Parts: sequence; structure tokens; C-alpha cells
Amino acid sequence: MPEVETRGIAKHFGEVKAVDGVDIVSSEEEFLVLLGPSGCGKTTLLRMIAGLEDPSSGDILIGGHVVTHLPPRARGIAMVFQSYALYPHMTIYKNIAFPLKAMGMTKHDRDKKVDWSATMLGIEHLLQRKPRELSGGERQRVALARALVREPNVFLLDEPLSNLDAKLRTSAREELYRFQKDVSITTIYVTHDQVEAMGMGDRIAVMNAGKVRQLGKPDEVYSEPADTFVAGFLGSPPMNLVETQDRIVGFRPECFLPRQMHEGSSDVLSLPFEVKRVENLGADRLVYGRLGELFNHAAVIANLPTSFTNYAVETNQSYDFVVPRNDVKFFDIRTGLRAEPIPL
Repeated sequence: MPEVETRGIAKHFGEVKAVDGVDIVSSEEEFLVLLGPSGCGKTTLLRMIAGLEDPSSGDILIGGHVVTHLPPRARGIAMVFQSYALYPHMTIYKNIAFPLKAMGMTKHDRDKKVDWSATMLGIEHLLQRKPRELSGGERQRVALARALVREPNVFLLDEPLSNLDAKLRTSAREELYRFQKDVSITTIYVTHDQVEAMGMGDRIAVMNAGKVRQLGKPDEVYSEPADTFVAGFLGSPPMNLVETQDRIVGFRPECFLPRQMHEGSSDVLSLPFEVKRVENLGADRLVYGRLGELFNHAAVIANLPTSFTNYAVETNQSYDFVVPRNDVKFFDIRTGLRAEPIPL
């Protein structure tokens, strides 16, 4: 399946730069996630790739061919929206077959295509029902089946799981990931949910204010954030960021632990930590508190596994917490970009 490329693509609405010069190249058969907060430009970028929005400048290439000014139907793409956009008065069969009928395909061939896609997505028993008779997860699979019958070169998915409840979203995420790998179609997926991005993406493009702040594999953008936005956006809770001298120092809450939990490790940064509040989340305890004078009593969070029962922390008490020096990141205080380490 072809790669998708954007070259300096931009979209301006008056003075607002919704997308501001984005350069991205997806790999063939890749699951690429566009991740960012509301208003960051990710959906606008996806709609330009789909041909639903005209770019203000730049080019879009699919399979090495410029498609910037081609209509959506000529791009070999299929798009699944957040709302699924199913026709409520039609049966599931007719919803899936609709694009094939519009293409002039015979009923015999339509039947074969619909049966094939419905079977692949496990909804062949639902073909005579109406959308209102289906659950959210079933409607999502219908939307995917309707996209699949067109045999697209590229799938574009705009937050297709956001209408599902938390439990169903978890199972649907796994189904969607396996489906994409089975059909081996290049996929670009938009979401604001970092769990979806980390769990599904071969690579993640983290966006903010119309720009791509970092593009890389999930473990790369999590462990080696390119700037303070990525560091603060990824992770729940996000990376602790505190100011010292001319740098911002960052460390993940799960790396910030009592010294006893790093026994045998000498290359650590010791940080006196006054506990203000403990939040028990079952498998984890989030410990909120403040650092010492070196870090201007900055507020930070530690994430302690509940299974570590030998170490209790009490509010309004100070403890010796440490961070392995390999897990400490440094950022320029002016630009927010990654910077060279300084002695601490």
C-alpha cells in the first residue's frame, strides 16, 4: 500500500494558522497516529489529505503522486468519521453497499463484496438490521466495513472510538489495530487520546498549534520528548517539569521513587520530597508533594506501585526520593526544546 506525504502543507483561516507547514511521510502499511489537543490542527490536516479541505499552500502525495488538487474519489482513500455517518433509514447491508452501488457495480458483485467485508469484521449476522438497533461498537465496525469494500489504498480515521464508553473503547482499540494489520492498508488515525496513540500507533506525530512537535515511535516520544509540550502532554500523570538555573528539568512520575526502591543503584539524583496528598488508584498510588529549596519547592508527582507495600508515605512528612540520572531530561527554559544536561 502506498505511502502518504505532506510537503509544507498549510491551512489558514484568516489570521489563524490551523496547520502551519507540516512535513510528514508515512511508511507503506504503517499505522500513523496524529495526536494532539483540541484545536491543534490534526483533523484539518486529515481532511486536507482526504481532499475535503483545500490547503492554503504545500502539496499532498499518495504513492509518490501529487494529489493536492484531486477530488476525494480520485485519491484512493476511505475515511471513517467520529459520527460513523451511517444512513439511519438503510439496513446495514445497504449502508455497506452504498459506495459500490454509486460506482455502478452489479448486485452480484456487491453481494460478494459486502459479505467479504462484513465477515472480516464479524458483523455478517447484522446485515438486515438498521443502525439504531446496533451498539456503538457494532456501528463502528459497519463504518469500517463500508470503507473496506472500496478497497482503498489509504484509510483515514478521525477519532472513530471517541463515542464509545471506556470498556468498549479498550476492546474496539484492539480490534481496530488487528484489523489494520490484517488488511495491511496504510492508515492515518486522528485522536486526542494518548492511550489510543501509544497503544495503536507504529509512529506518533504529536501536534500543537498547527505544527508537528515530534514524530517517532511511541516509546521514543514518551521517553525522549523533543520539547516541554510533548513532555507535558504525554503521560498520565505527565512528566514533572521544574525550573533550575537556565534549564527546565523533567522526570517521569514513575521514575521518581523512594530511595529504597532503587537499592543497588548509585547513579541517582536525590530529591527531598514533602508529601502533601496521596491518591490511591488501585494498582498505583499518586503521591503529590513539593521538592526542596534547590527546585524552589516546586510541586511534583510520584507514581508508586501499590504492590510496594513495605513503604508507606504520610501527608506532611518529608522523604528521600530519587530519580535515576538516565531518566532526567533537560529543556531550554526559553524555547522549551531539549537541551544539554547540566550538573545537579
